[in-house]
Amino acid sequence: MDQSHAYHYGVMRRAIDAIDAAPAPLALEDLAARMEMSPAHFQRVFSAWVGVSPKRYQQYLALGHAKALLRERRTTLETAQEVGLSGTGRLHDLFLRWEAMSPGDYGAGGAGLEIREGRFDSPFGPVVAMGTERGLCGLGFAAETGMEATQRDLRARWPAARFVEDPGALAPWVEAAFSGRGEARLQLIGAPFAIKVWQALLEVPTGHVTTYSDIAARIGALRAVRAAATAVGRNPISWLIPCHRALRKSGELGGYHWGLPVKRAMLAFEAARGES
Repeated sequence: MDQSHAYHYGVMRRAIDAIDAAPAPLALEDLAARMEMSPAHFQRVFSAWVGVSPKRYQQYLALGHAKALLRERRTTLETAQEVGLSGTGRLHDLFLRWEAMSPGDYGAGGAGLEIREGRFDSPFGPVVAMGTERGLCGLGFAAETGMEATQRDLRARWPAARFVEDPGALAPWVEAAFSGRGEARLQLIGAPFAIKVWQALLEVPTGHVTTYSDIAARIGALRAVRAAATAVGRNPISWLIPCHRALRKSGELGGYHWGLPVKRAMLAFEAARGES
């Protein structure tokens, strides 16, 4: 993983705070000054991370952008399925393969399961990755929550598993996840209802969004919107299973397990990359 990713996200995280605190959009010179960088250096870092101008990116980060995205680029999951968008198909250059653990194995809390783990950089700050021999089962972002807390959070989901530090085994899948090239294998470990929700999320294309109620309808549980939202929030393989693309019906962001600044950055990153 490119070591500059964590640095770039650190700059972007501070930029997000500055943008949020400002009563009006900031000029390049003002934003660069708040980052304690020259305008030229800030522009280079910015472009390396997202590929659009700071002015345009501020529009993507604006709180109203999620509502505009919902109006203009909302994807109903039925349509996504009709056009062949799914977790087993190509998403740009990234090929995802996934399989779900049986309900009985999940109910055992990971007993008898060896889970490898490692720490990596990502475009959205430090990340904890976990995986079995069959694929990644956890991606947790630590920029807001801290690395130790993120690791404890993921481990607690499979309390009876045996955890082994082995970043080398996970590195190819993690590299594919964030470069968008190659193959990333996933193993979905969760209750049957949650797995249905995560499968629905895999059908939402990059740069588009859905709602919790659409997800509930898609899996045949129209009255279980709250349960669907809970399952979205408990998704252990963030980014690859794109829970950040799920919004409230009002267009509000809703929650995000690893911190709303990370969710906003992910949505803005995808929208900007789609434009560039």
